Amino acid sequence: MNIIVPMGVALAIACMSIGSILGLYLRKRFFEGKVGDIESYAQKIIMEAQKEVISIKKEAQLQGQDLVFSMKSDFEREMQERRQEQKRQEDRLNQKEESFERRTEIVAQREAACARNELELMRREKENVSRDEELQRMESEGKERLERVARMTAQEAKDALVQSMADKARYEGSFLVRRIEAETKETADKKAKEILALAVKRYAGDCVAEHTIAVVNLPNEDMKGRIIGREGRNIRAIEAATGVELIVDDTPEAVLISCFSPYRREIARRALEKLIVDGRIHPTRIEEVVAKVAEEMELTLREIGSEAAFDVGVHGIHVELLRCLGRLKYRTSYAQNVLQHSIEVAFLCGIMAAELGQNVKEAKRAGLLHDIGKAVDHEVEGPHGLIGAELAKRYGESPQVVHAIMSHHEDTPPTSILDVLLQAADTLSGARPGARREMLETYVRRLEDLERIASSFSGITKTYAIQAGREVRIMVNSELVNDDMALVLANDICRQVEKEMAYPGQIKVTVIRETRAVAFAK
Repeated sequence: MNIIVPMGVALAIACMSIGSILGLYLRKRFFEGKVGDIESYAQKIIMEAQKEVISIKKEAQLQGQDLVFSMKSDFEREMQERRQEQKRQEDRLNQKEESFERRTEIVAQREAACARNELELMRREKENVSRDEELQRMESEGKERLERVARMTAQEAKDALVQSMADKARYEGSFLVRRIEAETKETADKKAKEILALAVKRYAGDCVAEHTIAVVNLPNEDMKGRIIGREGRNIRAIEAATGVELIVDDTPEAVLISCFSPYRREIARRALEKLIVDGRIHPTRIEEVVAKVAEEMELTLREIGSEAAFDVGVHGIHVELLRCLGRLKYRTSYAQNVLQHSIEVAFLCGIMAAELGQNVKEAKRAGLLHDIGKAVDHEVEGPHGLIGAELAKRYGESPQVVHAIMSHHEDTPPTSILDVLLQAADTLSGARPGARREMLETYVRRLEDLERIASSFSGITKTYAIQAGREVRIMVNSELVNDDMALVLANDICRQVEKEMAYPGQIKVTVIRETRAVAFAK
């Protein structure tokens, strides 16, 4: 405000100076005759200049007041913000100070506890040192007494004991090796015959002829001679091309095809029927017809697999898996058709999955494919569950279905509801009356023999034959049998079962040793 007022005064003075100069000029110019008009005009200009100076002065005063008010408001607002920021900083400092004090207290308490623990550890360490010294003293006294009684130092006694045990072990080892070699030489031929006989027994049954022989009807008796051929060359060619045995006997207007493989037997039957219809029977024609029938059988297998998948309601199965499903039609297990068994398991899995609110399509898929490994188990070594899981994984089946196939005979532990459902459905299909040709008395006797053999060993408390005789679980006394002996016991029982029993497949022997600690609070 002090700056604006002098500016107004200077402006007024300037205006007055201009008016004075202008008056002098007009007075000089119009001095004669017009002095009065000039003075009045100059007076008028001066008055207007004074009015303008007054208005400028007022306007300058108002502007100065507004500027002062604005500066004052900004200053007060800035001071208020600084006070608030200062208060917030003071609050944060107060909180940090309180937190620091609490932490200081906690650190002090921990230091005190550590000091107490350190004192306690030092005290216990001193006690342990004194105990160790006492034990060493007692041990040395005991050794001295033993040496005086035995008249031998500890090292001499140790060396004598080790030498005695080594001599005994060498003697027993050499005797055992000689005995094993002698027994092996004596029983090698016998064991080989037993293995072959056991393999035949596992395929044999009440219906061996029904499941190993196919009959081909002939139009007349003369056809037998044409099938045999000159010096038997035609029948040899048929047997070599198909892998079956052709039986031409006194059966009227019929020949028999004998083979354990239903697949090869079917190829031989179809080929022989085509040769009979064609009439041209010679080795070259036989090879051509057999090759053509084998190609047709591949297409037939896919059609059979597709039909089975359609009947079950499962879609999107790989072509190779469908072909393997078709091969299961010509595969039996305990005289039960494996394809029909797979379809039955698929339906059972679907029903149980629906009752439990699970994925029905996935359950049916696992049930239909669970025995797919049996289609190639004669070509690949290993359990059919693992083989089937590998096939399913290779041809794009889901991990859930693959694991269910792998675990349906407990080759791996079950981890999902689908695994357990597949195990239950497989057991139901195989155990239902009439599914497999096995007499009840024979089945019960096998379970009893299995439990009897397992119970005949010492240290065993309980035995349970489970899984339809595929597994035996044995509970042992933990005080009499340790962990190492449990393994030896399992192997001994396996050898005894193999020696005394004839059974299909394999039997799993599980030895369970349990240690319990019981205490009573009173």
